[in-house]
Amino acid sequence: MDLLRLSQSLQQDALAFVFLNVLAQQMGLPVPAVPTLLLAGSLAASPSHIARLLAAAVLASVLADWLWYLAGRRWGYRVLAGLCRLSLNPASCVTQTESRFTRWGVSSLLLAKFIPGFSTVAPPIAGALRMRLASFLLAAGAGGALWAGLALAVGWMLRDAVHVLIVMLDRHLGLALMLVLALAGLWLAWKVGQRWRHRQARGLAQLTPDELLALVEGGGRPRLLDLRGALMVAETGPVPGAIATDQARLLQAVADWPRDQPVVTFCACPEDASAIQAARRLQQAGWQDVKPLRGGFDALRAVAGPRLLALEVLDPVPR
Repeated sequence: MDLLRLSQSLQQDALAFVFLNVLAQQMGLPVPAVPTLLLAGSLAASPSHIARLLAAAVLASVLADWLWYLAGRRWGYRVLAGLCRLSLNPASCVTQTESRFTRWGVSSLLLAKFIPGFSTVAPPIAGALRMRLASFLLAAGAGGALWAGLALAVGWMLRDAVHVLIVMLDRHLGLALMLVLALAGLWLAWKVGQRWRHRQARGLAQLTPDELLALVEGGGRPRLLDLRGALMVAETGPVPGAIATDQARLLQAVADWPRDQPVVTFCACPEDASAIQAARRLQQAGWQDVKPLRGGFDALRAVAGPRLLALEVLDPVPR
């Protein structure tokens, strides 16, 4: 491969290349866009060329964000849950990302592109939360311009160094590819290791929905911790007797609970990631009988059916 020839081709078709690369990344494909923006900025012939590249990048970014926004508005939490299942690290569940979005509000869209994993999830959250389309597009456009503009500007300012680097890489292309592959392999191994550690954590004893309902109907009074995000709770309603919280406020939510009383954690995320994480934290903090609910909210609703929805099963636990 001739990198010099490749860079010349990129210079000729830079607008289309930048547009397609940014669009693919923002739609969720594992295609990095920042290196392309840096290279395109370094190869730009003039500031006006930089402006056209910026317009192409922002247009692609806003188009992808708008499509995700519409998906979130149409299908709500199912879109977020689907994105979460694609993650190599389900413990970084979409409920945590949703919590970040609700804390930061519109300003989160200005920073979304700089936070790995957040840029794809933030737009469907905005749609599901019924954020005004005009406000969303304005914030998404400003965030895209800030992200792409910074990368293009850095490429433009370092264009001499980038050209020297291209020549060096062209001379030692085999070594450079080996280095890139090694770094990619290390990153993938780290991510797979995270997933493996989470799967090992699933060895924690779990309670099935049938067992939970039998416990409640038999007079048991377990404390229930709802780790779903605010969006999911708003869409499907609260679980009677459950205290809704998140990982950041977990210990605060249970501060006055007896340590010898059963606690059941549940979420609506792949592999019960948030519920397992919360259960382990509570065990480490001294709670003696903590179990995550296997299958989470969806499994509980499927088993409980009308009894759960009619608020006839899990009455509030007195404080």
